[in-house]
Amino acid sequence: MKIFIAGLPYDLDDAELEEIFEKFGTVASVKVAMDRETGKSKGFGFVEMPNDAEAKEAIEGLNDISLGKKPLVVKEAEEKPGGYRGGNSGGNNSGGYNKFGNNRDRNRY
Repeated sequence: MKIFIAGLPYDLDDAELEEIFEKFGTVASVKVAMDRETGKSKGFGFVEMPNDAEAKEAIEGLNDISLGKKPLVVKEAEEKPGGYRGGNSGGNNSGGYNKFGNNRDRNRY
């Protein structure tokens, strides 16, 4: 299950977000959304958990708690119509291997 998290502190990184969700079970991937121009967090991110029961437990356990100034919004991610926005943006140096930009995970295992 893919989980959407909003209200993240702007200094929270992928590793810290993964640590928070690992308390509820196995985490397959984590991504804090970053602004391309400033390199700073946008205050939201996504976590993918392969076990739906663990993911639902994480949602219930983390929704509306405060990690910073704002309470977190934690819910199942909604698929956008049309699927991925990947494509070839020209500047992603994907080399055609993975045009969706999530090739980070292939080096994890």
